[in-house]
Amino acid sequence: MSKSLNDLIQSSPLPVFVDFWADWCGPCKMVAPAVKQLALEFSGRLVVVKVNVDRQPAAASQFQVQGIPALILFDKGRLAWRTSGALPDQQLKAEVLKVLVG
Repeated sequence: MSKSLNDLIQSSPLPVFVDFWADWCGPCKMVAPAVKQLALEFSGRLVVVKVNVDRQPAAASQFQVQGIPALILFDKGRLAWRTSGALPDQQLKAEVLKVLVG
């Protein structure tokens, strides 16, 4: 990725949903289908980025990721919502809709 994650968050005209994950993380695998669904369902209205914390530890550190999965939603460059751990699909969608609609 030529743009840094922070540059993308700051410059994107669309809200940015970031999923910090790792291959060895069971809960990360549980939320992966929901994150993929968000990307498909809100294509053109939401940017979805997956960040592997093992491959990009600096990004995880920059965003103070303590546990994974860490799901962070930015709107207009600002933190809109953040959670750590697996959440039900509908709850993830509800949080995204709050930003898209609100």
